[in-house]
Amino acid sequence: MARAQRSCKDCAVFSFELTASDSGSKARRGRLHTPHGVVETPAFIPVGTKASVKGLTPSQIVATGTEIILANTYHMLLRPGPEVVAEFGGLHGFMGWDKPILTDSGGFQIFSLASLAKISDEGVTFRSHIDGAKLKLDPQSAIDVQNKLGADIIMAFDQCPPYPCERSQVEEAVSRTLRWAQACRQAHTREDQALFGIVQGGVYEDLRMRCAAELCELDFPGYAIGGLSVGESHEQMMEVLDYLPDELPEDRPRYLMGVGMPRDIVEAVRRGVDMFDCVLPTRNGRNAQAFTANGPVKLRNEQHKTADQPIEDGCDCHACTHFSRGYIRHLFVVDEMLGPILASIHNIRFYQRLMVRIRELIEQDNLQAIYSEYPVAT
Repeated sequence: MARAQRSCKDCAVFSFELTASDSGSKARRGRLHTPHGVVETPAFIPVGTKASVKGLTPSQIVATGTEIILANTYHMLLRPGPEVVAEFGGLHGFMGWDKPILTDSGGFQIFSLASLAKISDEGVTFRSHIDGAKLKLDPQSAIDVQNKLGADIIMAFDQCPPYPCERSQVEEAVSRTLRWAQACRQAHTREDQALFGIVQGGVYEDLRMRCAAELCELDFPGYAIGGLSVGESHEQMMEVLDYLPDELPEDRPRYLMGVGMPRDIVEAVRRGVDMFDCVLPTRNGRNAQAFTANGPVKLRNEQHKTADQPIEDGCDCHACTHFSRGYIRHLFVVDEMLGPILASIHNIRFYQRLMVRIRELIEQDNLQAIYSEYPVAT
């Protein structure tokens, strides 16, 4: 049943509406309204780390059915710098993409480069992995950079603890994330950008619950779930998602960061998650692995040398409607750049077809059927 649109009082141009639900699960069907267009949810967001989805033009990305992409604050800070991007009118003008964009805060990349970073309550000082230059990010500067980049959706600066990790370290990361979220809320002034808070807490339920409760008091337009897909098992991830989405406002989008295996997406949708991003479609595509409903296809394998069928029967992407597995295998074998491009196009289209079908089945109140149509999701 359709519900009225709701928006955060500080972001009048951003709203989220729920339009359907699945009675056999907690899955939701909705729409995100942003300054650069509508995003149908549940949604998958391809990653354009350095203001480019590797190897693909904006028109090729649009042809896959993609409605929103992600760019990385850390990398844009290093090169070319947010001031340069701002000169082009923000990321949209800089990269020639006129649909919605989401930027992360840069925190995950910094924390993943732990040997180059020093973390304190004041922020993070780190050495550039490019030239060793000393830089600092804190809540205020992370928001300032993202304001200059001009994405429709931006992220609060957070601390993502690794897995495994001692409880005391995760507790410290949660406290710091909450302090930084408050500071980000105060620093953010652009009404045309929606600032999401990020829930941390590792695999500790009480820490996750505390983080969610205190973030909800800050009334963010949306909420992200961070700190998953960092080494824990699928079962541990699902244990967190069994309770955490329920602790977030029903009328706000819920974004599971960095999660992209098909079965993880389907199971997270069943638990009430609305948005996902991951590098897998393009990273795996560049390495000659294609996603299909029945599982991955390794395109370099000898068995595809003379195969005249497409990567996946029934797929309507440019790769599948124009080229054979045999030809695409040849491109990889002889190191032609077209091979990774075609595999990436297929993989992104596979993910978008999966999301379209998920949305259709939620509207039909029959999400369970996804398992028979996409065995890879089991």
